[in-house]
Amino acid sequence: MGRAQLPTGIEIEFETFGSPDDPALLLIMGLTAQMTAWPDSLCHGLATERFVIRFDNRDCGLSTKFDGIEVDVMAVITAALAEMEPPGVPYTLSDMASDAIGLLDHLGIGQAHIVGASMGGMIAQTLAIEYPDRTLSLTSLMSQPGDPDVGQPSPEAMAVLFSPAAADRDAYIDSSIGWGVWSSPKYFDVAAARMQAALDYDRSFCPEGAPRQMAAIYASGRRSDRLTTLQLPTLVIHGRDDKLIAPSGGVRTAELIEGANLLLLADMGHDLPEPLIPTIVDAIRSHTRR
Repeated sequence: MGRAQLPTGIEIEFETFGSPDDPALLLIMGLTAQMTAWPDSLCHGLATERFVIRFDNRDCGLSTKFDGIEVDVMAVITAALAEMEPPGVPYTLSDMASDAIGLLDHLGIGQAHIVGASMGGMIAQTLAIEYPDRTLSLTSLMSQPGDPDVGQPSPEAMAVLFSPAAADRDAYIDSSIGWGVWSSPKYFDVAAARMQAALDYDRSFCPEGAPRQMAAIYASGRRSDRLTTLQLPTLVIHGRDDKLIAPSGGVRTAELIEGANLLLLADMGHDLPEPLIPTIVDAIRSHTRR
């Protein structure tokens, strides 16, 4: 475990796996998800060949929180969908990508393989666009290019996503049952979800960060045109059963990036179920060897 103090004043909590002598691989997690959402088995599996780094995004986990800064997330979403200038937001995906670069600087790493899941995939895409000289390869996992015509959640997933924040620990643990709406239906386990929710809550519970991160997603707009300019090895992985970001989001991402490889996984929703970790690890290891 470590903590990086960035020149911007942001503090980023991180953890590494493997040898720093190996090429670096940076894992970027999604909306409100702490770095511990990257399964240890995935981190250790990748660390046999890569120096793996996972971290808490700003407004999440043990990294810097923007406490007290409110944002009208629905106004931001409405403006973005209407392709109008959104109201002011505390930060954008570009700022979150800058955090990731700042972490690499802190670790003395010039270039890294970048892997992002969900919102983390959006940050990873942004990082690859804005810092191509720092990016060895891109893996966009269960994500989308910011295009409202693709990758949209089902009504049921949307209802869970925008449900009121839990009032206490017990309520949060109970709410984890709702994760089944977008989780891999073949592998979702209520007891395991409740246990994970308890661990998440005890490590850091920050529901106030959710609207700010959501606003960052929508205020950052579409990446479609900029993704077509990427000239680097790209792998897109998406679950065929994803109800939170529909598979069309992954398909469209792969279409936009020249030479991208697309891996659509059966029985995978919007999560990283343990039975599929070996397949995902093998795909990323093979990809980053390019």
